[in-house]
Amino acid sequence: MQMNLPNKLTVSRVIMIPVFVVVLLSGLVPMPYSRYIAVLIFMAASFTDYLDGHLARKYNLVTNFGKFMDPLADKLLVSSAMISMVSLGDIPAWIVIIIISREFIITGFRLIAVENGVVIAASWWGKIKTVSQMLMIIVVLSGIGGVAGYSLGRILIYVSAFFTVVSGVDYIVKNINVLKG
Repeated sequence: MQMNLPNKLTVSRVIMIPVFVVVLLSGLVPMPYSRYIAVLIFMAASFTDYLDGHLARKYNLVTNFGKFMDPLADKLLVSSAMISMVSLGDIPAWIVIIIISREFIITGFRLIAVENGVVIAASWWGKIKTVSQMLMIIVVLSGIGGVAGYSLGRILIYVSAFFTVVSGVDYIVKNINVLKG
């Protein structure tokens, strides 16, 4: 299979995930530098999410590989970051459980939809969810801004959890007929 640029960007995002985790958690790079380098890696990986989608749509390079791997790469990136953040004491485990549970539920829901010949497109709520999660990860991991930054990070944790739940409910409510098929 010939890999186009958007698909190569998606694969690069998947490759960046273990690099991110090793830099953040291994102790090879001392704190706080490990956090700063990990945030830069996360930001680069997050940017590939935007860029691969933009290029695929603009140049009509949408492939089945991209349709499958792009959302999977996003879920792996965000989940890896948040699980690492639980390990560091940056985010409550129950928030991460809610967020990852939503991803499993919606992925399962989409699989049922595909079996019934229905494609569930990404919604604006889902896009807001992804952006809020990525922003939260960047702010919390970077630890910027002292007390104000800490407070902003705490707010973003709950905002991203809120949008995660809202987007999950939105997907299910709009597509409940999939479960009836």
